[in-house]
This record gives sequence, structure tokens and C-alpha cells, in this order.
Amino acid sequence: MSKKSATDILDTSLSITGVAKILLVLTVTILLVILSVSVTVLFRRQMFIIIIMTAILMLLSAFLFGYLLFTENRKRKKNELYFNTKNLLVIQKETSEKLLNANLILRESEERFSVTIDSIGDAVLTTDSLGLLTGLNPVAERLTGWKIEDAIGRPVDEIFKIINQKTRKPSKIPVMTTLEHGTIQGLANHTILISRNGGECSIADSCAPIRNHQGIVIGAVLIFRDVTENYEIQQKLQDSSSQLQAILNTVGEGIITMQASGAVITTVNPAAAKMFGYQAEELTGKNLADLIPELDRDKLNSTLEYYKESDDSRMAGIGREVTGMRKEGSSFPLEIAMNEMTLAGERFFIGVLRDITTRKRTEEALLAAGALQRAIFESANFSCIATDASGVIQIFNVGAERMLGYEAAEVLNKITPADISDPIEVIARASALSIELSTEISPGFDALVFKASRGIEDIYELTYIRQDGRRFPAVVSVTALRDILGTIIGYLLIGTDNTARKQIEEERKALNQTLLDKNDELQIAKYRAEKANLAKSDFLSSMSHELRTPLSAVLGFAQLIESGTPSPTPSQKRSIDQILKAGWYLLELINEILDLALIESGKITLSLEPVSLSEVLEECQEMVEPQAKKRGITISFAQFGIHYFVLADRTRLKQVFLNLLSNSIKYNKEHGIVDVEITLIPPNSIRISVKDTGEGLSSEQIGQLFEPFNRLGKEGTAEEGTGIGLVVCKRLIELMGGIVCVESEPGKGSVFAIEMTLMDEPGSHAAMPKLISNEQPNNESAKPKRTLLYVEDNPANLMLVEDLIQRRSDLRIISARNGISGVSMALSFLPDIILMDINIPGISGTEALKIISADVRTAHTPIIALSANAIPRDIERGMNAGFFRYLTKPIKIEEFMETLDLALNTIEGKL
Repeated sequence: MSKKSATDILDTSLSITGVAKILLVLTVTILLVILSVSVTVLFRRQMFIIIIMTAILMLLSAFLFGYLLFTENRKRKKNELYFNTKNLLVIQKETSEKLLNANLILRESEERFSVTIDSIGDAVLTTDSLGLLTGLNPVAERLTGWKIEDAIGRPVDEIFKIINQKTRKPSKIPVMTTLEHGTIQGLANHTILISRNGGECSIADSCAPIRNHQGIVIGAVLIFRDVTENYEIQQKLQDSSSQLQAILNTVGEGIITMQASGAVITTVNPAAAKMFGYQAEELTGKNLADLIPELDRDKLNSTLEYYKESDDSRMAGIGREVTGMRKEGSSFPLEIAMNEMTLAGERFFIGVLRDITTRKRTEEALLAAGALQRAIFESANFSCIATDASGVIQIFNVGAERMLGYEAAEVLNKITPADISDPIEVIARASALSIELSTEISPGFDALVFKASRGIEDIYELTYIRQDGRRFPAVVSVTALRDILGTIIGYLLIGTDNTARKQIEEERKALNQTLLDKNDELQIAKYRAEKANLAKSDFLSSMSHELRTPLSAVLGFAQLIESGTPSPTPSQKRSIDQILKAGWYLLELINEILDLALIESGKITLSLEPVSLSEVLEECQEMVEPQAKKRGITISFAQFGIHYFVLADRTRLKQVFLNLLSNSIKYNKEHGIVDVEITLIPPNSIRISVKDTGEGLSSEQIGQLFEPFNRLGKEGTAEEGTGIGLVVCKRLIELMGGIVCVESEPGKGSVFAIEMTLMDEPGSHAAMPKLISNEQPNNESAKPKRTLLYVEDNPANLMLVEDLIQRRSDLRIISARNGISGVSMALSFLPDIILMDINIPGISGTEALKIISADVRTAHTPIIALSANAIPRDIERGMNAGFFRYLTKPIKIEEFMETLDLALNTIEGKL
């Protein structure tokens, strides 16, 4: 059974029962009247007694009849509430399930994105559209020195500090340019990143905008990497080139270059020129055979190829001994080493020339190098194991003895390296290599050296087993040893203990797992917090509506009685004044509590724009002067010589000033003074001070001043207050980038000041809003009445608006009790103005608005929202939905009438 049918049946049954009871009451009443008359006639009483008894019985009957009606109505509303609550619970359950599924999908997407970012080798940093940091991957944490939990929400220039390498002056961060222009940006060369702990590294980066599905820039992603090593390599290459040129100019060996065809000398170094007794320019263009006569000119090319490709050249890196001829005719022994190079597609040879003395020095150096190699081989820091071609160990150095616990004599010519390796890992390596190289490899020593035997560089990890049975991870590098003919004569296995690195890797894995677990916990906490905030926001919206709906009726009818005809008596006027005073105070309390709750939950929205302080203070002055006059307070405002502008939400800034001014009047002494002063604070700030001559505050009271609901001992006084206003003011100003300051001393009054940053005056000002007159033309009565449709389910609110419309001769009102009926009446009667509640049965006021606006007949009809949903988010949603104006309950009669006039003027084309 649907909600509507159940309610209809219930209403019908209640109506039948009510009629029966009414008939019963009327019957009893008539009987009592008849009985009374009979008794009176019987005893021949006077007619006066008859009238009195009849009136008494009639009053008792009326009282009983009213009581029964009240009881039936109460039952009916209770049943309606039950069905409505049940329906809302079903809707709430479905909504919660949809939100849960959406949040799970969002969470999975965020986790995939987080894993992707964390796995990138470069540092990644993301910001929102204001340049506030929203993400850091582990590489970025390491380079910047900031942990992500500390960095989130901070300005990017606080995290990503860069300077020019040469000038050491701050460089412009590309993120801000990207956010401003929506283009990809990169850093100039030689940029240094300063980490949080003061460390420095050279970086290269790229910054790109993040856009939403509409193409709007909503943030930026900055990818950067440490290029310190690259810059060092470039510098080393430059240094190497300079060093090479210096070496060529200073080296003792002669170096010459010549064309491959004809061996014509192209360049010589000073040592080669000196060696042959020539100037360098004299040798350019000569043939190599002029310096080495034994080289046959006719066979010079083939001779050079022989020297370049001979076994001696390949093995020793030098050529053969020849005889050189100096300019004066003397000869001397030389060694010539040839190499080939290609420049611009042309072949050249490079010859390195040494005399016999140089050769001896070279031989001595080789002997020294051999001794150095032996020292390295015998080092205890790594194991060197050399085998023969079949894998039997032939050399077992000191490092291998220390690492594996064997004496060399215990393994030489007895075992292979496979015998001291984990057999399971050797088998696994053989299987993996068989698959990788598509050939069958048997487990054992072959699996350890197979790649090296094929000339493939091979470094792998393996577990070594010590003589005492202990195991440790090792990194092994394998090289095949070959003879002069290239035949493999053995293998060299160099191993290092990998225990420390493995331990670090395990610790890192454990740390990563811990971080992942913590991240999961944070995600869960985030989800719960978001869910709690959403519930809080919905609760605030609901409470705003529930509190304002009955308050709307109280204040509306009180205003109606106050301004009605005939005017209320003085006694009634005092009562009405008390009702209005208490009602508006309650509304103020509701607004302040909702404001504080919105600020605490982070849901408040500010519309920041350049605001003229002089204009705002002038408006505030007009509003508070009547209050000051009532209390005998003198209030003075500083005069502005020029317009000063700050970045603020105009409505909220005005709210703050009004609160401070009202407090300075409320808590001032009798016939006190309030001064509003303006002070410029270099370089670009302004201070607005509100100074009073009240009782002042002690230091202890100042410390408690911004605690919610703390009235500092004023609770028992006649002054009304909530203890919330100053808290809201302070937090609103802080959200707009300013600060609130307090100076006070008992007996000397208080100074409440606001400091904000000045900004330049806007280049162009919006047109001043047109003033709308409430005066009706003289011939207004001659015009036909306009129709106003009011869609409202609350009888009290409907009655109030009907009474207000009766005061206007230019309007008549029709009404609908739910959204569906409202749409039907709008399309049938085509009213001139529509007044729409938001929370109505059937369909909501917003949905009704969409349907009515979509019809060509009512597309241009002004639809005014009149709702108890009064938090800023609800108002913003209503205006975005397309309402002409959004009025909140309780109704303010003057504002309500002005809005109706504005709608009528819009219809008649007066704007």
C-alpha cells in the first residue's frame, strides 16, 4: 500500500469516528437542554434561570466538542508522522548504500593512483588551484625533506624551494606560472633544490596543469629529479676535454694524426714535434714515411693496417718498435701504436710514439701494476675464486677463505664453486637459464658460468654455504678466462657478502608494509571523517529547517498583528514587542550556532572579491546608529580620504563589523563613546579599530574571550547574548586572511581591531544596482490584479502569506499543498508570480522549478523560493537551480514585499 493511500484510509476512518462522536455530543447536549427546560417549567422557575442553565450547558457542550476535535487531530498527525518517518528511513537507507558504493569506487581509484605515483622513479608533487600542496611521492619526500603528512595543505613555495646555482638567488617556481596560464613549464638549467634540512641537489623538472572534465585548471603536477650526478658527469666531460688538450700539449709521448689514405700528417702535439726536431707547423702535410724511413711509401697503407690489427697491438695496446729519423738526420728507436677513428665520414689514424726510455718506464709501470693487481686479488674484502675450464678451483684468495671459512688447501683441485653454493638455488638457476636461453642447461657448475662462457656479462645473487654450515647471500660476478687464441682456460668468480644489503632490503620491505598498513588506516579514518562531516552537514540543514519553520509562523503573525488594523492596544503592543524581540533573538542564536558549526566542519563557503572598506562601514553606520541613540551612546566613524580595498566576502565582513559595533554599544557604559578608527600598517596592511568606554576586560577574561558560549560572567545580566558571535567573527576574519586583535583594561574600555592586507583598487567597477521603489503609481488601482501561486504544505505559513497578500490591492493568491499540484496549477492558471517552498510533499520545490521552467508558457515566470533551509549552502544551491530570489523563513515583511515588487517590475519590463 502506498503512503498516499494509507494516509487517505486513515483520514477517512478518523473522519467517520469524529462525525460519530460529534453526533453523540450534540445528542447529549440536546437532551440536557430539554431536561433543563422541563425541570424549570415543572418547578415554574423564572425565565432568567432557564437562560443561565441553557448557556452553561451549551458552553460545556462546546468545550467537550472542541476537546474531541483536538484529540482526533492529534491522533491523525501522529499517524502521519509515523508514515513519513518510515518513508524517510527507507530513502536514507538507499542513499547510504549508494554513497558507500561510490566511496568504495573512489577509494579504489585513489589507491591505484597512489601506487602509480609512488612507483615512479622521479619525484612527483601535486597542488590544488591555489598552489597548496596535495601530494608527494616517496622520491619527492626524500629530495624535499618533507613528509607528506607535514606538507599537505602548505603553499608549494614552502615545500619546493629553489635557487639559481650561480647567483644563489631564489628562482620562480613553475607551478604558479602553470596555474596562472595553464601551460607546461620547465626550470632553467643550473637550478638547485633546498631541502627542509638544508641539503642541496641540482634538479631538472617539468610542470603541467591538472584539468577537470570541463578543461578548467584545478591544480598542477610537478615532476622533478636529482641531476646532480648528470651535471657532475657533464662537468667531468668538460674537464676531461680540457685535460685531454692539456695532456696532448704536455704529455711526453708524441701523438700524431694522419689521413688513412697516403698517411699525410694532419696534426702533431708538441712532444712529437720535439721528438723529431721540428716545429709543429713543419710536420703538418708531411708523409709519415719521412719520419719513419723503414715504412715503404708504396705499401704504407697496408703497413698501417697491419700495425693496427696485429695481435701485439690488440694484446699490449702498443705497436712495434721502429726507427725514427730526426730533422738533423739522427735516428732513434720508437714504438708506434696505431688506432683508427672516423671524422665527418673520413678515416684517420692516430699514432702514439714513444722512444726506448719511455718503453722502459712503461714496463716498470706494468710491473708495478701487476703488483697492484696481486694486492687486489689477495684482498680480504671480497672472494676471488679461479677455476680451470672444467670448474675445479685453482685459486682461492684470502677474502674467499675469510668469507667461506675454508683454507685454500682444502678446496684447491678438489671441489667446484657449485659445491659451496645452495644446491636448490643452483637447480633453479639452471631451469631459469634453460627457459631464457632456449637450451638445456644441467644443474651444477655449468649453470653458474654458462652465460660467461658465451661472452655474456653475468652478475647474479646466490647463497654461499660456509664450511660450518652457515649461509649468507652473495653477489657473484663471473668472467671467462681465455688464452691468446680465445680459448676458455678457466673462470674467475668474484663474490661479495650481500648480507647487509639483504637486511636493508628486508627492513625496507617491512617499512613499506607498515606504511601501506598506515595508509589503509588513514584512508579508513578519512572515509569515516568525510561520512561524519556529511552527516553533520545534513543534520545542520535539517535542524535549520525544523527550527525556522515554527519560528517563521511566530514572527510572521507577530509582525502581522503589530502592523494590523486596528492597531494593538498598549498592553498588546508590549506583548507583541516581547514576542518579536525573543523571536529575532532566537533566530540570531540559530544563525550563529549554524555559522559556528559550518566553520568547524570546514563546509562554509566564502565568495572573496575586492571590497571597499568605506562602503561597508558606511552601511554598518546606518544600521547601528539607531541602536546607539536608544542607549545614549555617541558613535563616530573615521572619514576615508581614499577608498581602501581588501580581499573579502562582503556579506561576512559586514557581519563581523556589525557584531563588533553591536557589542561596543551593548556593553558600553551609559552615555558612553564608540570610536571607529583606521590605521595603515606598512607595507600593505590596514587596521580597523572599534574602541569603546565600557567596563573593560581583565587578562584572564581576554584569554577566555574566544571560547564558544563563554559570556565572561554576563549570563546573569539583562544583556542578551550567546557567547558565539566573537568566535564566529574571529574565524571568519582568519578565513579571509586577516587577524582579530583585542586590547583591554578593567575600567578603561576595550579596543577590538581587525587587520587585513590591502589590495589594489579594481580596474573597473560593476554598475551600481538600481534602486527599486515601493511606491505604487496613482493609477495602480486601475490595473488588473496579478496572480500569485503559493506552493506550501504548512497551514500556518500559508495563512501568514495569505494575510500579507490581502494588504496588496495589486495581487490575488491561489495555493497548492504539494509539488505535483503546484506544477499542475502553474501550467493551468499561468500565474504571474510563483512562491515555492523547497521541502514539500510529492516532489521538491527544486524539481517543480525545473518542470515549470521547461514549459514555454511559464519559462519566464519569476519563481521565488521561500524556505526554512537557510544555511549558505542551501541558498547557493537554490540560486544555482534558477530561482528568481531565495527568501528564508521567518519572513521579514519588508524584504518580502520588496521582492514581490521586484518580480512585478521584472514582468512589466521596468528593469
